[in-house]
Amino acid sequence: MSQLELDRGDAATQRALAGLIGAIGDAGFAGGALEALNAPLQAASWSVYRVWRDRTPVLHCSASRGVADTTGDCFRAYQDGLYRRDRSFDRVDAAGAPGHVAVLHMRAEDAPNSDHRERIYRRHRVLERLSAAARDDDGSLLAVNLYHHEHQGPFSGVERERFEAIAPLLMATVKRHLALAERKAPADPREGLQRACPALTARELDVCERLLRGWSHDGIAADLGLSVATVKTYRARAFERLGLHFRSELFARFGGIGAAG
Repeated sequence: MSQLELDRGDAATQRALAGLIGAIGDAGFAGGALEALNAPLQAASWSVYRVWRDRTPVLHCSASRGVADTTGDCFRAYQDGLYRRDRSFDRVDAAGAPGHVAVLHMRAEDAPNSDHRERIYRRHRVLERLSAAARDDDGSLLAVNLYHHEHQGPFSGVERERFEAIAPLLMATVKRHLALAERKAPADPREGLQRACPALTARELDVCERLLRGWSHDGIAADLGLSVATVKTYRARAFERLGLHFRSELFARFGGIGAAG
């Protein structure tokens, strides 16, 4: 790599870090951070989620750039049960103590199983994933994932090197943003939803509150004594009132608060 290329890479990395820091605490963090990350490398989408060994995963934020945003659909498939067989983050525990940021690379063909590969990667034309992942003291794992889609081809060696260089600061930035978002969010998610949209009905609040806790549609239906179709109807109505399209937007706006079922 020439000195000119190195200088350009350093400048791009500095722009990315400045953009990431500037987006902390902003309601549009997901989109702004992805835009910033596209200075040192190219990613058509990204997602930030937390997984546990014994609980349903939670999507904190996600966004896409230059492609239809299907990150919410991908995570719903993951949350629907794929996470139970996901061994792609096992290397994190071997890489160091809690808090250590591991950098992982996975191609579609390396997905944990055929269902994972077909329902997330093939269906949505995702080619590769670069992840910065760290285990927290509570046992949960926070994963920051950048994706190349089929039209982009594989991540280049330079892109992977740049991602590895910024991974610790990227993780720190994401954690800081999530901490601020949690501090701003009301302790009671129902209160936050009502404050944002007084027109939400009791049932719409019931459904959104459980979505924020990481519940699946099936779990919500069983808990409320409704059909899955009815739950999805309440969800659609609530999202329309709130001006949302995807579950990821609900989490970005009101904050994921873990899973309860």
